[in-house]
Amino acid sequence: MIQSQTYLNIVDNSGARKIMCIRVVGASYQRYAHIGNVIIAVIKEAVPNTKMEESEIVRAVIIRTSKEFQRDDGMRIRSDDNAAIIIDQKGNPKGTRVFGPVLQELRQYNFTKIISLAPEVL
Repeated sequence: MIQSQTYLNIVDNSGARKIMCIRVVGASYQRYAHIGNVIIAVIKEAVPNTKMEESEIVRAVIIRTSKEFQRDDGMRIRSDDNAAIIIDQKGNPKGTRVFGPVLQELRQYNFTKIISLAPEVL
């Protein structure tokens, strides 16, 4: 579960390393974000000499959470960290590579481009 002020690792080559969640995109009452939800975040740490710079406002989709996620068949999946991928307004990733596994539930939210870039789909 991701809420405001939560730090997330960026697992693509867009140029950012860490972001902090500002807002969960969706209804105004939505407090927590889960896998596949879009958030608005600010870049807290960036790779030098890239297009992304610190204190830039971006949109990101959550691909892994430390809080366990239960599938419909009862299987629970938990990750070591909170991870996200920076996307543009259309939902396409800004980076060209994705590091680490992603969950197949992203396909339900029409993030098929992220799934195709991922080396492993759980």
